[in-house]
Amino acid sequence: MFGEIVLQSGRPDGIGGLLWDVGIRGGFAVLLAQVVRFFIALVGVYVFGRIVVVPLANRVMDRRGLDRHAKLPIRKLVHFVVVFAAVAVAFGFAGFGDFLTALATIGAAATLAIGFAMQDIIANFVSGVFIFTDKPFRIGDWIEWNGNSGIVEDISLRVTRVRTFDNELLTVPNSQLTSNVVKNPVAKDTLRLQFLFGIGYDDDIDQATDIILEEAANHDGILADPEPSVRLTELGDSSVGLKSRIWIENPSRADFVKTRGEYVQAVKERFDEEGIDIPYPNRTVGGALEVEQLANVPADD
Repeated sequence: MFGEIVLQSGRPDGIGGLLWDVGIRGGFAVLLAQVVRFFIALVGVYVFGRIVVVPLANRVMDRRGLDRHAKLPIRKLVHFVVVFAAVAVAFGFAGFGDFLTALATIGAAATLAIGFAMQDIIANFVSGVFIFTDKPFRIGDWIEWNGNSGIVEDISLRVTRVRTFDNELLTVPNSQLTSNVVKNPVAKDTLRLQFLFGIGYDDDIDQATDIILEEAANHDGILADPEPSVRLTELGDSSVGLKSRIWIENPSRADFVKTRGEYVQAVKERFDEEGIDIPYPNRTVGGALEVEQLANVPADD
């Protein structure tokens, strides 16, 4: 019978079969066209990002003067953004809007849940980005914070590793270094050192000042410009305080502890030669002790 539909392995006969074949072929053709548009858009946007966006980001980082350690994680982040943008544009261009909307909804929900669970990690990551961009310190710098100090050995996007002067390795979350005051004594080309010399009240202040300046000039590790200086800063209980200020070069490489120690020792030896006293604190205890003879105290047997 004309137009009769008989099911054979899922395919109808007659006109129904023809319509079935046309429908399958038409749906496959539409899907194939969408897939082709998806890959064209994906490749196009990705190539555009690699040719235009990535070099532009590199030029911006070069203009900011970032070193290789800072550029590496930023390049990875830029590459991830390019790939994500290429996939998103490709889905939209191919007509997979419903899928993209569902993916965005799931991603937003997952991001919210992960954000609550990983607040500290995200805070450290953001702090790491600030450390890379603001450059409060670099690898090899000596830093001090919250009573701690040491040499920076590594900076990552989550933690900073610091080697103390006792050879201990500290792993510090980046958020601690961005939320507190960090002192970087070696950030500049020179470093000023100070030391307070105490002399006796009967000693010659001008003579002691000359000795302190002469020993600074005799030391090879102490700079002549800026020139050393000495100021009377305090009148203590047992001494007159003369504060010496000296400058050293390349503090990140120089042994400033050794330089200061040699300088102080040289001044002390000159003081001894010239008869200038370095007094130490002393206390005089006065008073009287009265002992009364106890009467009628029975003697021990």
